[in-house]
Amino acid sequence: IADVRPLFEWMPLLLIFLVAAITMRMWSEERRAGTLEFLLTTPVKSYQLVLGKFLACMVLVTVALVLTLPLPFTVSLLGPLDWGPVFGGYVATLFLAAAYAAIGLFVSARSANQIISLILTAVVCGFIYLLGSDALTALFGNRVSEFLKLLGSGSRFESITRGVIDLRDLYYYLSLVGTFLALNVFALEWLHWA
Repeated sequence: IADVRPLFEWMPLLLIFLVAAITMRMWSEERRAGTLEFLLTTPVKSYQLVLGKFLACMVLVTVALVLTLPLPFTVSLLGPLDWGPVFGGYVATLFLAAAYAAIGLFVSARSANQIISLILTAVVCGFIYLLGSDALTALFGNRVSEFLKLLGSGSRFESITRGVIDLRDLYYYLSLVGTFLALNVFALEWLHWA
């Protein structure tokens, strides 16, 4: 059976550490080096700075994902590969990485130390991932477990990697991205006025 599901089974956990490592220096290094004050006094709006950092993170994650593309093509040469789950897996990975990057940027804006930013980003993203995981939802009843699956990013990731792209799952990731990018803009404005 030609299948690349094992690649996407570990992708949420790998993304936690990859995105945390990418975002840990984004704002905290600016604060440490003293260039954040210069950035905040330029005629560039705070949301433009945040979007620039966010897009830079997403370009790095996209390059990392492009480097995994030879794997499904190699598997498709060995046998008939269902491309629906592969396409869904890459879409889910990009949306999950966007959510993690927004969280990591917010944590980095609130922290002056890169290592603390790395650890806090990994903890927050890991917590959001574990909310919907089977290990946690098995401890609760049916109603609570269904509610936790709605909150967790892992259960939504698994549903997209099956090849079914549900707009509710994409909306969940986009709302996480929007919320944390807005919080990042507010954190920068607070630093600007402080």
